[in-house]
Amino acid sequence: MYYPSYFYGFDMTYLVLVVPVLLLAFAAQIRVKTTYSKFARVPTSRAVTGAQAAQRILLYYGISDVRFEVAGRALGEHYDPRRKVIRLSQEIANSSSIAAVAIACHEAGHAAQHAQGYAPIKIRDGLMPVCRIGSMLGLPLAIGGVIFSLQPLIWIGLLLYALVAVFQLVTLPLEFNASSRALLVMDEVGMLGDEERSGAKKVLTAAALTYVASLAVTLANLLRMFLRFNNSGRRR
Repeated sequence: MYYPSYFYGFDMTYLVLVVPVLLLAFAAQIRVKTTYSKFARVPTSRAVTGAQAAQRILLYYGISDVRFEVAGRALGEHYDPRRKVIRLSQEIANSSSIAAVAIACHEAGHAAQHAQGYAPIKIRDGLMPVCRIGSMLGLPLAIGGVIFSLQPLIWIGLLLYALVAVFQLVTLPLEFNASSRALLVMDEVGMLGDEERSGAKKVLTAAALTYVASLAVTLANLLRMFLRFNNSGRRR
């Protein structure tokens, strides 16, 4: 049976499935920016900078082969496992704010994951090449299957695109674990006071929610494409 997905020319699947999660993603982005802005203005009582805090995380885990480089912008911080480099913006590296310390320590948490061979990293790295293909070819293949009435091509395209969601799903425990490692070490070495730790946790939680929202957007788009392309195949 064919279930119509349009109402007076409007794509109802987009309205019902995609719009709500897009609003969720937008809200997550607003939250991370407002939370960061709030705690970027609150200095830590220990006056430790983001770079110094990240270095303490590395020392705690006995990591001595990770370098630091300057990233282009704030909230663009990341750990590059291939080059063993933590890239921090000047705003994060040189600031002693709660937000700067939290973000820098989170990236050091990723370095610790790689150093210890954290299992989800191996799974994610194994999926990465296929997921890149899926993100580039999944949707075009599915559309091509509809145009040329090739149902198997539709399913191949949807399967490739689904791998993007799998990749994002595997990424979630990495992000939460990196934050947990950062908070644990900050407690162990007495890097932050109680109220400061609460602020750092809020910063990291807000950042993690953006990954959850991105996964929700991908899943909503995947379901929408499945419904539309499946209906297209049945009409033919």
